[in-house]
Amino acid sequence: MRTQGSLLRFVWYIALVIIVILALAPLIWMISTSLKPETQITTTEIRWIPETITLENFQAVLDHHAMLRWTMNSLIVAVTATALVLVLDSLAGYALARMHFLGRDLLFLLILSMLFVPIQITVVPLFLLFSKMGLTDSHVALIWPVGATVTGVFLMRQFFLSVPTELEDAARVDGANDLRIWWSVVLPLARPALTAVAIITFLSTWNSFFWPLIVTRSDAVRTLPVGIAQFMSLRPGMAQAAQAYGQSMAGAVIAALPPVIVFFVLQRHFIEGISMTGLKG
Repeated sequence: MRTQGSLLRFVWYIALVIIVILALAPLIWMISTSLKPETQITTTEIRWIPETITLENFQAVLDHHAMLRWTMNSLIVAVTATALVLVLDSLAGYALARMHFLGRDLLFLLILSMLFVPIQITVVPLFLLFSKMGLTDSHVALIWPVGATVTGVFLMRQFFLSVPTELEDAARVDGANDLRIWWSVVLPLARPALTAVAIITFLSTWNSFFWPLIVTRSDAVRTLPVGIAQFMSLRPGMAQAAQAYGQSMAGAVIAALPPVIVFFVLQRHFIEGISMTGLKG
């Protein structure tokens, strides 16, 4: 019986190793391609390790494209949107979990139903709205639509349902109002949930492509995913049919670094936050 259990565990570990290799293969290929000269990329032979390692693709991307400007725009949008989501979603989650008012549960269901609305449906009215206000091609147009998320409201509400009510009762005895209780009592306990919401928001905003593609027109506002897509098909000095695979992969490596760093720094809190939100309520 013990031997059978060990054998199953061994098979399970082998399966996990295979899954990890398959998951990492595109990432390794991207890094490998970014370090190859273009002549080694456009061959039918598969080489995971470059014959000649070069940084010319990274140099070309930084020299010929506004990579630093795009990166800064993505950072501004992702960080500002994350901060807004943490404040607004935690306020909404606290109200839906702790405050009693007419139609609370119906409002929560209405918010959840927004998960079923595709972004393509909202793009046209959003664009017309920002166009009427003269805010297209601006950071406001990139941040405003993602300043609050349904996922964040749901996670924060689920976490606040697990907080003991005795803590709030003690604060009310001391004269604290709801806003003070949210800020001084409940919010410090919600660090794991806030971290999970922050990571989800930062990654989704950083990788957002469709809406920034629609609403931006200049490099002064354009974000990194849209900027990388701009030079995916062209390389300076070559025909339009020639694709710059090396530069595209170099841009993708640069674009992947910030979210990877954020995730690895906060991954412990992320897992803890997801597990603590639970399914209560």
